[in-house]
Amino acid sequence: MLRFADFKPVGLDDRDLFVEHYRKFPQVHSDNTFANMVCWNHYADYRFAEVEGAIVLSSTIEGATSFRMPIGPQNPDVLHDIIDLAVREGGETPLRVLDPVNEAWIREVYPDLPLHPNRDFFDYIYRTEDLAELAGKGYATIRRQVNRFEREHAYTVEAISTENINEVWEFLVVWCEWRDCDSEPILAYEKEALLFAVNNFFAIGLEGFIIRIGGTIGAISIVGPVNQEMAVVHFEKALPETYRDIYKVITTGTAAGLRERYRYVNRECDMGVPGLRESKTRYHPAYMVEVQYATRDDLVASR
Repeated sequence: MLRFADFKPVGLDDRDLFVEHYRKFPQVHSDNTFANMVCWNHYADYRFAEVEGAIVLSSTIEGATSFRMPIGPQNPDVLHDIIDLAVREGGETPLRVLDPVNEAWIREVYPDLPLHPNRDFFDYIYRTEDLAELAGKGYATIRRQVNRFEREHAYTVEAISTENINEVWEFLVVWCEWRDCDSEPILAYEKEALLFAVNNFFAIGLEGFIIRIGGTIGAISIVGPVNQEMAVVHFEKALPETYRDIYKVITTGTAAGLRERYRYVNRECDMGVPGLRESKTRYHPAYMVEVQYATRDDLVASR
């Protein structure tokens, strides 16, 4: 019987384990990536257990625990154990499904189990070429804004490296002061995640890009792999009050830096924030990675 005591926190030392496992069983949603888990562990308490060749993930936010579908061979016994564990130890929505393959599988094994979409946490997936080129009528407004920025500012795009990582840290300190990161709990959590990412940038296996204007950093992006075809932008920060439209410039600059290696860019979810949803939609995603969940009552009734 699978127990919650079998789970251990995701830590930096687990990177190789996840890299190797995800090479065999590629992921599609940003929330399952190693970088996301290790950077946000102070907030979501990500844990994992190795069971019959699969990795099972859990997260606990504000005392409510949810479990994920097994990442690995489709073993019905492991799935049954996870559902039993979710009922025993989980919160009101104790099971999450983060990819279409596992969604199809659980619907096959538990055809009477209702799954509920959580639109706020659907990931937006874009063609890298689209974000890099901004071609066509659909991108006309964004393209004009980027062109105006280019006329107003002489800037360069450079990769984050050992030579400039300290400048990235200093920029984020300035950004957090401007954004008043300590004023709201979620911003304080994000500040901690950001600084952890920069402090452990190369150990985590991250990369990123800088927009530099007259020697000063105006924007940064922090990026990691999802699978061989997809990268995810974990963080994107800029000073828009100083440099109008700079967020659009770091978005297209990041895509241009990734286009030779990744077909798609995952720009994560919108968390149900209206302005963020509008912004992400404006870039015309190629598709969404849906998130489904089952309630405790759903699971109990289906067993």
